[in-house]
This record gives sequence, structure tokens and C-alpha cells, in this order.
Amino acid sequence: MTVFVIAMRNEATPIADNMRITQSSEVHGRQVLRGFIGEGECAVVVCGVGKVNAAAGAQYAIDCLGADRIVNVGVAGGLNGTMSVGDVYSVDSCVQYDFNLAELNGTSIGTLNEYEEPYIRINTAGGYPKRKLATGDRFDDDEGDFKLLTSTLSADIRDMEGGAIAHVCAHANVPCYIFKAISDVAGMGSTHEQFRKNLEKCAQTLSKEAVNIFNAVNNDKRGNVGDKKGGV
Repeated sequence: MTVFVIAMRNEATPIADNMRITQSSEVHGRQVLRGFIGEGECAVVVCGVGKVNAAAGAQYAIDCLGADRIVNVGVAGGLNGTMSVGDVYSVDSCVQYDFNLAELNGTSIGTLNEYEEPYIRINTAGGYPKRKLATGDRFDDDEGDFKLLTSTLSADIRDMEGGAIAHVCAHANVPCYIFKAISDVAGMGSTHEQFRKNLEKCAQTLSKEAVNIFNAVNNDKRGNVGDKKGGV
């Protein structure tokens, strides 16, 4: 079954509006929806904001809902001029930019302890433009973060959940897909103000694309492309 793991209810609404919902429940304070898009069974876990919530939501989807593929959909910030507000992009690789074991392992920033390089490759589908995602537990306009994200990590998009979901999926050998609608672009004013202004536009775009995303993911016959190197 395809399970959407989504941070906020207003990000999950575009998916829920395209579902025939058969069950709605609260699990550990988080909303869980089950139902169908067309003839395909699916579920939505509204996990909450941030990496811990995202990882917990993804693990719940795998262990308790039997997810054989996980999709993270939502809004995110664009880091360069190759993206436009409201457009949807498919993520092909993720890094957790606030993870740093450089002094212990001598690895570059973002490299998880069981990995050899910062980025985790993930599945793509649907023909959407592909971009690299950086995930961290921060929502700010910090210049140091911007330099790290763009100059050091060469990321295109930033969010607070995708990289953690990809991490869980890689260990569980479950295909992971991430689709982001751009709510704000660096250099075009306050991130917070852009986010509030453009949230509804992103929701409308995601609602229009929800069925396309679901069908594209379900029609992708590849297994997990995550490239976890090493082991724990």
C-alpha cells in the first residue's frame, strides 16, 4: 500500500481531498486516514513538523500500516533561481544538513554515521523536474545556513522532514518518493512572509497533482534505489 507521510494538515488536505476516505483515526495524537484514490488503496499519516516526527511517522507507516512505498508531499523552500513558486519538483536525493560527525569520523557535514557520503538517493516518478533536498530542524533566513546549503551541499530545496523519511525508508528497504511545491525562494524576501503568502497557491497545485503523483508512484515498478553504504 502507498502511504503518504506529511507534516501538516494543510499539506495533507490536497491528498485527502482526492481520496475516498474509509477510516479516520487519531494515533498517538496524529491523524491517520485510510481509503482509496481511484481504485488504489492508500493512507495518509499527518506526522507533525520536524525530523523526529517525520521519522516516527514513516516507521509507523511501515510497521503498522504495511506501507510498501512511502510518499512525502508538501511545501518547501527553493534555494536558487531554477525554481518557481507553486511549481512541483521531484526529489532525487536528500541530505540532513544539521547532522555533523566531522570531528568524530572525519566525514563531510550531512554524512550519516552509517554512510560514506552526505546524500541518500531516492526514487523518482512522474516526469517532474528533479532536485536535491536538504532537510534540517530549522526554518529561518540564516545566512550561514544558506551558504552551507548552496555552496557546500549544492542543495536546491530545503525542508524539515524529507531527509528523515528517506533515512527510515533506506533502512527498511521501502521505496521513498518526495514531491515538493515551492512556497518561497531565497533572495525574494522573508522566508516566513513568502511561506504565508504562497501556502494556498501551493495547496491548489498539489491538489491538482495529487492523482498524478499517486498514479506515477504506483506505476513505478522499481525497488528501493536508496544507496545506503556500510551498515549499523
